[in-house]
Amino acid sequence: MPELPEVEVVRHGLQPAVVGATIESVEVFDARALTRHDGSPADFEGRLVGRLLLAAARRGKFLWLPLGERGRGGEAIMVHLGMSGQMLLREPGAPAERHERVRFGIRHPEHGELAVVFSDQRTFGSLAIDPLMPTPDDAAGGFGDPAPAVPAQAAHIARDPLDPAFDDGAFRARLARSSSGIKRVLLDQTVASGIGNIYADESLWAARIHPETAARALSTRAANRLLAEVRAVLERALAEGGTSFDAQYVNVNGQAGYFARSLNAYGLAGRPCPRCGAPIVRAQFMNRSSHFCPDCQRKRST
Repeated sequence: MPELPEVEVVRHGLQPAVVGATIESVEVFDARALTRHDGSPADFEGRLVGRLLLAAARRGKFLWLPLGERGRGGEAIMVHLGMSGQMLLREPGAPAERHERVRFGIRHPEHGELAVVFSDQRTFGSLAIDPLMPTPDDAAGGFGDPAPAVPAQAAHIARDPLDPAFDDGAFRARLARSSSGIKRVLLDQTVASGIGNIYADESLWAARIHPETAARALSTRAANRLLAEVRAVLERALAEGGTSFDAQYVNVNGQAGYFARSLNAYGLAGRPCPRCGAPIVRAQFMNRSSHFCPDCQRKRST
């Protein structure tokens, strides 16, 4: 599933093309792409034609496009990429993508006509028109839009570690109260959003922390080191376009990211740890896998 860097790469690619553009047409080719929309495909299409796209915003793994008023203010197109969802920019009249589910025809004051295509091979992703809710702290709802509002479907998740309004003290306090393993806490989107399996493994490796170490066993210094490494890993992944293991994650132009070449632990079971040379271990974790170095990342007791 795309994590914060992959979704941010998509958001960044969409931003110059959609901000200030008007939606001129909407075609829903597969109703499964609207599973989270409270209405029919006809309702989705009818409520969007003629609307202005104000921004391209993101919080954690959640992406949304706030809409102009036109009688229905305080709404956004909520984009759930799921396992294989893609938001692609195409020329108007471009041939249909292989797994195309929804196509928007937009007109930008500078770039002219464009097509925004939602393609999704596994159909776990979804688009929806979602009401915007005020943020409790009055800070921007997400990266890319200064408005203090977030879609209802994303209101339950915490800010991500790259968000300027992320509360480091609250994060440390949550760790201090939790007896769960630190990796489980990192994946809890109500604690810090946007960190998935790949970047949790990479951050824990960088911080020399065993994934099963109880969160409350971390000292303040260790918690600060971990948070710094989380941010560093996410920033590096962003700089390299995200992590692509197959053709399912691509940017808006259909290009893959290459952070997979920079991984130190995730997916490298049996290979030598880049730091000490011990074999990286793969262990079962929440129907997935954890990858860590048993020598560099020793488990601490509570």
